[in-house]
This record gives sequence, structure tokens and C-alpha cells, in this order.
Amino acid sequence: MKSVLLWLRIVRPQTLPASLCPVVVGLACSPAPLHEGVAWVTVFCALGLQILSNLINDYYDFLRGTDRKARVGFRRALAEGEVTGRQMRIAILVCLALTVALGMVLVLCGGWRILLIGLTALLFAWLYTATSRSLSYLGIADIFVWLYYGVVASVGTTWLQVAMTTSPVTSYEAYMPSFWAGSVCGLISMLVLMINNIRDIDSDREAGKRTLPVRLGKRAAEGLMFLIILGALACAYIQFGFSPVLFTALPLTALWIAVLRARGKTYNLCLLGAGICNICYTILVLCVQ
Repeated sequence: MKSVLLWLRIVRPQTLPASLCPVVVGLACSPAPLHEGVAWVTVFCALGLQILSNLINDYYDFLRGTDRKARVGFRRALAEGEVTGRQMRIAILVCLALTVALGMVLVLCGGWRILLIGLTALLFAWLYTATSRSLSYLGIADIFVWLYYGVVASVGTTWLQVAMTTSPVTSYEAYMPSFWAGSVCGLISMLVLMINNIRDIDSDREAGKRTLPVRLGKRAAEGLMFLIILGALACAYIQFGFSPVLFTALPLTALWIAVLRARGKTYNLCLLGAGICNICYTILVLCVQ
């Protein structure tokens, strides 16, 4: 049981709304009838990609010395000596195999576009941390978070549902609802990354990790968070107009205020709050669709 709980913590369940929410939004915005089988495979494949990215991030941040024992953020099992590098490599390979297997099912359903999404998502999961010019160390990961935990996930999910109909829709207008609705999920996930990087700004600077908060400074990063929130609300308005979905402004505003006041480990509560914001938004989308 201890081992199960340990690996449950290692996969970072608090981050999983980032991959789950845009898929659910894509299903809600689909013009096609729900195909439950494909929907479930899409959900599990998205979660697999998220977990794979988390495992790779843990492994290579430990090797680079970015993650240390008794860090301010959530505990990292490798840094704490709770698992070995070999165990983590095996976990990465197992997760990769399961995710690729699920992805191949989706490729059979959605064709070369889904294959392209899958290959680039795997490449992004690798490039995020694993190379000498990793996206997270260059401070350009944020745009990829918006894409793959927002637009790509939602539009790709809608494409898969439409592909299962007898008369697939190819007009781009059919996918614009998923684009705008998914953009909100992606922007909220950008807030997750921003909060994480504001919390770790000092340790990241020492490790040579040039995140946006390191490049811009803490206050400018907090201001950028507010602009991201405004962007998320603008996208929600474009798709849903004056509707209950705009009530997402309340938890997002509360989150921003909490970040301004946060110190040390309290940033971890803000990270959980950002995931809750994504869930609240998704529930509101389901209510109005």
C-alpha cells in the first residue's frame, strides 16, 4: 500500500486536471454525437501523456540538480531518495508503452492528424526538460502548455468524435468552439506553470533555469498572470457570450490575489487552486452546452 501511495504521489495527481479538462471541453463542444469508447480512450491517453511528462520532468530535474531534498514545492521522490533512477526509468518506459498503445487506437480512429498530435506531444514531453536546450529552461514552455493542454487537446478530441460519424465535418468552423473553449483551459494551465515558477524563482535562477519569472522578475510575472486571466475570460466570452461560464472570473480572481499574498509552501495551495479553477470552468461549460 505504501508503494502504491508513493507512486500515486510521484505521478502528481494535482496536475492531472490540466490534461483532463481540455478533453472534456472538447467532448462538450463537439458537434457530433458522443462516442463513449473513443472518448474514454482519449481521456486515458491524455492522462498518460501528462503522467509521462511529469515522470520525465522529475527524472531530468533531479539529474540537473534542480530538484533537491526538502524543496519548497511538492516533494520529489528521486530527490528524497524514495525511488532509484532505475525505477524511475522503468516507470517512464511503462508509461510510454501504455500511452503509445492508447494513442495508436486513436490514430486508427482519427488518421494522420491524430498521429501528428501524438508524435509532437511526445516530443514536447521530452523537450520540456530532457535536453540541454529544454523548453522549461529556456522560458518558452508556456506557449506549448497553452497549445497542448488547451487548443490541441480540445480540437483533437472534437476531431476524433467527428471522425466517428458517417459524415465527418471538415469545415474549420465546426472546430472553432473547441478552439476558444480549449484556449481557456490552456491559459489556466499556463497559470499553473507560472505559479510553479514564481515559487521556484530563486532555486531556478541558481540552477540556470530561465523561466519567465526568472527573466521578468516576480512582480512582472504576477502582472502577466493577471493578463493571462483576462485572456482566458476573453476567450470564454468569445465562445459563450454572457453566460454562467464567465463566473470562472471569481475563482480566477481569488487565485491571483492568493498568489500575490503567497509565501513559501503556500504556493502549493495556489497550484491546487489553479487546478480547481480549471475544473470549475469545465463544469460550467458542461452546464451551458
